[in-house]
Amino acid sequence: MHNVVARLSGNHAASARLKGIYSICSAHPWVLGAAMQQALEDGTPLLIESTSNQVDQFGGYTGMKPADFVLFVHAIADRVGFARDHLILGGDHLGPNAWRSLPAEEAMQRAEVLIDAYVSAGYAKIHLDTSMSCGGDPARLADSVVADRAARLCAIAETAAAHAGLATKPVYVIGTEVPVPGGASEALESVEVTRREAALDTVAVHRRAWQERGLSDAWERVIALVVQPGVEFDHTKVIDYQPELATQLSRVLEQLPGMVFEAHSTDYQKPEALRQLVHDGFGILKVGPGVTFALREALYALADIEAEVVVRSERSNLRDVVEAVMLAKPGNWQKYYHGDDHGRQLLRTYSYSDRVRYYWADPAVEAAAQKLIDNLAAISIPENLLSRYLPVQYWAMRRGAIDGSPMSIIQSKVREVVGMYASACRV
Repeated sequence: MHNVVARLSGNHAASARLKGIYSICSAHPWVLGAAMQQALEDGTPLLIESTSNQVDQFGGYTGMKPADFVLFVHAIADRVGFARDHLILGGDHLGPNAWRSLPAEEAMQRAEVLIDAYVSAGYAKIHLDTSMSCGGDPARLADSVVADRAARLCAIAETAAAHAGLATKPVYVIGTEVPVPGGASEALESVEVTRREAALDTVAVHRRAWQERGLSDAWERVIALVVQPGVEFDHTKVIDYQPELATQLSRVLEQLPGMVFEAHSTDYQKPEALRQLVHDGFGILKVGPGVTFALREALYALADIEAEVVVRSERSNLRDVVEAVMLAKPGNWQKYYHGDDHGRQLLRTYSYSDRVRYYWADPAVEAAAQKLIDNLAAISIPENLLSRYLPVQYWAMRRGAIDGSPMSIIQSKVREVVGMYASACRV
């Protein structure tokens, strides 16, 4: 496990203190700043990943291309005082996902450009995800097809790394049993754990595909396999990790030296479950909606405090602004949230999939959030109100861990989540 963390970070001294590493999958500057504060305090590297729908060669939903995202993250690191060489940037679900409706060859050509852009920008960890069917494909792709497409993209990555003159070549994550990005959109009762045989077959078929393309050197840098440990979340509930169901799967790693499992959709797992996942070989824990869910909780709690202490005419009305924008621009939630009007309203705010996260960069929402911060920064938030709405942050302020400013409260709330992951990954 330490070897994999060291290969990711390039820092053997820091990795000696780690059993695993967590991955922050978010493009929100306040979330990333909070995660950097956590890693700075812990003295560990920080893995930040952007997904193929957030950041791509056309800008993704953030409006950023891979090189833009690198500059964006570096600017936050400089502001926080987090060393750039302690940052690890990863690309998540890189493949033809965004172009599934196109004929397979055209989708793969766009995926090649995507991979080239990520690697050329300096991303060190590349998750090759070619598990989805494209136009003209059968409903379920054979593992051999998935592996061949992944190897094809790996070849592009290797060429891009050589052209960019990168001092350190990228490492890769593979897998055919890849959970849906952002959590399940349908109600779940259980999740099937990846079978031992399926995991071994996946590695074998990918190894052959790499060898057939002359990528044996790159295969030595395949550090992780995405599998399903039996964790997931839907809109209103979480499927908790049951280690006894993953015993046979965990033993697979005895036959895969130098590799760990990468666990997606670990959001909202209990702290003890996160620790057990790392213990069982899931050395890379990914969290995305879980951290922005905490951000939304902090902002909405602060909006409730604002309603208590700021005159109506001066309030940000953040919650109303967010709801109005989500209704006016329903593309990021409408096909995911079902039910009557009240049920969908609850999901727009409270769903575990947290599709609110797609709206924080909207100009009207961003302006309202900033006005909320400015309003509360201009006063001293009464500590008894902080106790009412954010009790953990109340005690943090009482103990002197935070100064009680709006931004310190937001960072503290996000770090409640990040801190659980950090604790799970430490020796």
